[in-house]
Amino acid sequence: MLIFVRNRKPITLSNYKSDLKFALELDQNDALKSYRNQFHIPKDKRGNELIYMTGNSLGLQPKQTKSYVNQELDDWANLGVEGHTDAKNPWLTYHEFLTESMAKVVGAKPIEVVVMNTLTANLHFMMVSFYQPTKKRYKILIESDAFPSDKYAVESQLRHHGFDDQEGLILWKPRKGKELLNYQDLETILEEQGEEIALILIGGVNYYTGQFFDLKRITILGHKYGCKVGFDCAHGAGNVALNLHDCGADFAVWCTYKYLNSGPGSLGGCFVHERHAFKKDLNRFTGWWSHNKQTRFNMRGEFDQLSGAEGWQLSNPPILSMAAIKASLDMFHQVGTEKLIEKSKKLTDYFEFLLNELGEDTIRIITPKNSEERGCQLSIQVKNADKSLHHKLTESGVISDWREPDVIRCAPVPFYNSFEDVYRLVEKLKLILNE
Repeated sequence: MLIFVRNRKPITLSNYKSDLKFALELDQNDALKSYRNQFHIPKDKRGNELIYMTGNSLGLQPKQTKSYVNQELDDWANLGVEGHTDAKNPWLTYHEFLTESMAKVVGAKPIEVVVMNTLTANLHFMMVSFYQPTKKRYKILIESDAFPSDKYAVESQLRHHGFDDQEGLILWKPRKGKELLNYQDLETILEEQGEEIALILIGGVNYYTGQFFDLKRITILGHKYGCKVGFDCAHGAGNVALNLHDCGADFAVWCTYKYLNSGPGSLGGCFVHERHAFKKDLNRFTGWWSHNKQTRFNMRGEFDQLSGAEGWQLSNPPILSMAAIKASLDMFHQVGTEKLIEKSKKLTDYFEFLLNELGEDTIRIITPKNSEERGCQLSIQVKNADKSLHHKLTESGVISDWREPDVIRCAPVPFYNSFEDVYRLVEKLKLILNE
């Protein structure tokens, strides 16, 4: 597998080297290396940069974010309410400044994307439209180890519609002794219960294992049995090539504070496939920001539904949060998702190589080996380890995260992580294991 080119000579997994010099050479030849300096890297009390590997939980802050937010603060201070029309970036249409770049990030058409609300709120709004149960078809299928918030949300939707939240929930489970999900098992579930399933909701990239699912395959399979299909792309947006339009899903939701670097608790995004764009009779919750823009401020007319994903908005957007999203999306637009994914695969392949050097009797990576079936996250099990290992890593200057019962998740993000970061992380892990 060709993964890197240095001085026109290919570097493959078979001739990676496990020394610092090699890592520094990879960084020297990295076309995106300058972007690291455009982010704030956390430091320890002595002023040394930490090895930050939790972009899968909270992305780092771009240095330009402050100026983007300050622009809106200044316009608010100087213009007051007139900022809605007279600000440098008029607030009335601010969400539109994000649409094209966000659509490129998730592989969608602009009409299919809107930035609004937060992740689980958007999931509920989507289920208002795309979970329409009947007495016969009412079940919801999710992966067995879905992110807890997704499980809680679908359980509450089942209860809201008068169904038992245990009987109505179908779990796609890994096979005994395995962590990764098997598509044949999904096919079997649908063969047996497809006519009873109203909605399939899968995390595009599983938060625990890092498995990146074949969204198109799942969508085609679900639609074959008459199910609506949606994806929670919280761990996919800005990390992998989602290609949401081409996959054909009915809807998708995501957050922007992980790989999209927009800040803690920032707004989320929604995708609604264009085949639903003009279905004004599609059930949904509405508010004045989903009303026709030309007559929105007349205040007296009957509701006039906007077309496309914008038609799912409810309220005017929080500008300061959107400014932080714009700061990040402008960087994505500048670099291009394809180049980021290319570097991501190189970083993660190198990370996998170094971990495997520790020996299979010590380290087990539960994330798929195939780089097409994962993003930048590797989920690591260390034999006979407990959470004390994670604490020691943290004390050594590595910011990763622990997920029960025994997994350390590390995500080398292509925007700001280096090959040297990856090398030093593994060296620190090696020292701790040898104590």
